[in-house]
Amino acid sequence: MAGFVPLGDASRPPTRFAAVTILIILLNVWVFFQELTYGDPYVWTWSAVPIRIIHGHRLVTLLTSMFMHASWMHIIGNMVYLWAFGREIENAMGSFRFAVFYLIGGVVAMSAQILGDPFSRIPSLGASGAIAAVMGAFLITFPRDRIRTFVFFFIFFRITLIPAALLIGFWFIMQVLNVGVVAQAKTGGVAYLAHIGGFLFGVVTARLFVNPQRMTYRRFS
Repeated sequence: MAGFVPLGDASRPPTRFAAVTILIILLNVWVFFQELTYGDPYVWTWSAVPIRIIHGHRLVTLLTSMFMHASWMHIIGNMVYLWAFGREIENAMGSFRFAVFYLIGGVVAMSAQILGDPFSRIPSLGASGAIAAVMGAFLITFPRDRIRTFVFFFIFFRITLIPAALLIGFWFIMQVLNVGVVAQAKTGGVAYLAHIGGFLFGVVTARLFVNPQRMTYRRFS
């Protein structure tokens, strides 16, 4: 087993309190405990089911589904990625702009997944599409920053610095190569179209949301 886990920007530590990023994480955790408490009926009510959406029903789930997760590993992985990239993008955009960007990115990402399989009855859920938008914005805004990353290969592991363009670029290529696998609640499928849609939204719109006056200088470490 091999992989990597981004831990944060080593070149540009946040200079402001990331209130919205923390609030989003707390909200995701709260919703996940609601799922554990109320079970499948709660998941079916608030997750995005493509066939319902295309018939104009439960459109609110385009929004609510981005705060839901299918397992402990699902939510932990997503929140780690959000913490690693979200703080700097919130820092660059400002809290209000970041909140708007995150929510729109999540809706766009979920819409991309639904358009890929519009008649599916499988619920789609997760924050990864919105987080992909954050990663796309990070790639455009801080491509040369170095990301402190936990890299592992079977029993061998180390923490190293990887350029953001390389790390995020590799992640995006993997999403493209795996496109076609549909997210499944409680069974571990991955919504690759949501990842791609969210990422492209972040790449295209990042400069519209970033406030140049809030940018900080790079610091190598």
